[in-house]
Amino acid sequence: MNADMLSMLLVFLGLMALLGTIGKIVLTFINRRRAVAPSSSISLDEIARQIAALQQTVDTTAIEVERLGEAQRFTTKLLAGRAEPAHARLEPPDSTAAR
Repeated sequence: MNADMLSMLLVFLGLMALLGTIGKIVLTFINRRRAVAPSSSISLDEIARQIAALQQTVDTTAIEVERLGEAQRFTTKLLAGRAEPAHARLEPPDSTAAR
């Protein structure tokens, strides 16, 4: 084998290795894109079901918060009605009654 033929053989083998490497990279990229697509897509029915469940939870929470607020207002009103009037607590005791 002469030097010219040897250099052509080495160039050919280098190009084949490069082509194989690029081909493998492209195939890996294509296979990864195919594998990701089906797993990330959720059906519209599933999304609608999840939104309906979330909406029901929010509605239930809003009703409970409103109920707690009404109970707080009722309790405050009851306690305010029972309290001693403020002017009765501030008047000094009658000093003539003690003598």
